[in-house]
Amino acid sequence: MKYSIMMKDLPALERPRERLRELGAERLSNRELLAILLRTGTRKSSALQVADQLLAEFGSLRELAGASMEELSRIRGIGSVKAGDLQAAMELAKRLQADGRQNLDVINSPGDAAGLVMEEMRRLDREHFVILMLNSKHRVTARKTVSIGHLNASLVHPRELFKEVIRRSSAAVVLVHNHPSGDPTPSEEDLTVTRRLAEAGKLLGIAVLDHIIVGENQFISLREQGLL
Repeated sequence: MKYSIMMKDLPALERPRERLRELGAERLSNRELLAILLRTGTRKSSALQVADQLLAEFGSLRELAGASMEELSRIRGIGSVKAGDLQAAMELAKRLQADGRQNLDVINSPGDAAGLVMEEMRRLDREHFVILMLNSKHRVTARKTVSIGHLNASLVHPRELFKEVIRRSSAAVVLVHNHPSGDPTPSEEDLTVTRRLAEAGKLLGIAVLDHIIVGENQFISLREQGLL
């Protein structure tokens, strides 16, 4: 028989919430921070033990951040509500990281653009079409997801895409989307959408510098391929 120590049985200064108040979030371990997000465990396991199961199952916070609702819910003690809470917290962390990079990253090459989005976009199970907005010095000033789903001309309309670019007075854009298959080879639809947006950009005086297609740990630049 396996004995389980519940959170209420721990000395006060060993409980994650008490340690958070006393020490601050930066001094807590990953398991303690996860336990605070989980709030409760199960009848037989504390929130700390459920956090241990999460870390053991996914191996790292990076893998945990990419887990689906279904994958999270397979862990005993993680229902749909807690799975949603975890996904929301991980998404906020991603956005905070992205906000911290804005106005710092300069796009001088396709590799620079791919490096900004590769880690996040290579794990997505649907196609996401993203634009990186740049100023006249090619410094990233904003990022926007334009559409989610199979890339086609009806989903990515020049009017909607460039409305945000114009509002931010951006001088140029880099188009990015992912192929969930892992193969970044451009389709005919990819090329059609790219040419349409490049032509619209010329009319508006906004340069479409490149279209990066992200696969599994690899990418293709349509500019480098001579397709833009």
